[in-house]
Amino acid sequence: MRRKPGTLLPLETTILETALDLRGCGEEEFHGFAIAKEIAAHSEARTLTAHGTLYKALARMETAGLLASRWEDPAVGAEQGRPRRRLYHITGLGGQALATASTTRSSSQVYDHRGLVAS
Repeated sequence: MRRKPGTLLPLETTILETALDLRGCGEEEFHGFAIAKEIAAHSEARTLTAHGTLYKALARMETAGLLASRWEDPAVGAEQGRPRRRLYHITGLGGQALATASTTRSSSQVYDHRGLVAS
């Protein structure tokens, strides 16, 4: 079954909401590990971020125009003793998709800020 264009999967909604939370903390760009760490710390979605699922979702979201990315300057990673990171940011289309998803969800169910049904 194919999903309608413009609809977000729960993991995609969670990624976008988490990225917005990071932006609220002053981070305009984010990398996959930061998103995985935030999702794991605040939800039951740990299994969703395992085995490359998160990185496949980030790639899919970039292809759909919801995210854009760039490679970090290799000198920054080398200076910190780590590989360079792929840095993502939410596009206008990604922001619109999240707003639409949030409006649709709020009219049918109550979700918490991670995209999980609140109890």
